[in-house]
Amino acid sequence: MQEAQELYDYDVETKIVDMGITLAKPSAPAGNYVNAVRTGNLVFMAGKGPNLPEGGYVTGKVGENLTVEEGYEAAKLVAYAQLAALKAEIGDLNKVVRIVKVLGMVNCTPDFGNQPEVINGFSDTMVEVFGDRAKHARAAVGMASLPRNIAVEIEMIVEVED
Repeated sequence: MQEAQELYDYDVETKIVDMGITLAKPSAPAGNYVNAVRTGNLVFMAGKGPNLPEGGYVTGKVGENLTVEEGYEAAKLVAYAQLAALKAEIGDLNKVVRIVKVLGMVNCTPDFGNQPEVINGFSDTMVEVFGDRAKHARAAVGMASLPRNIAVEIEMIVEVED
């Protein structure tokens, strides 16, 4: 934990608990891939969807049967899923140096244009957890569909301590 003290003036894992977030066991990949790939001090996280605590996913199209606010909340659920998968990969979230890049995909109607507001649910959560280290480069794009009709899918690249 000594190295982590150099990165943060607080314990990230305690902060997550204080925020009321319970990190579930990461879901297994649905195909022939892994949740994370580490190369050097970068971790490339596979896309995750909005897992509901009671099971299943938030599904539907934003702009049709989901509001921007509901999409925002779905993106927060993806943040929790990504935190769980990242913790499983690196062991201690205090090792996070920086959230580098985020790609947020929103299942939405063709005329929907508020994808950034939806993906803010993910970005806001990461900044709340990691502070300024979580301010990342980002794309927020609309998709005609996503796997299993999930509302959002988000992937990220994270820099971690060696």
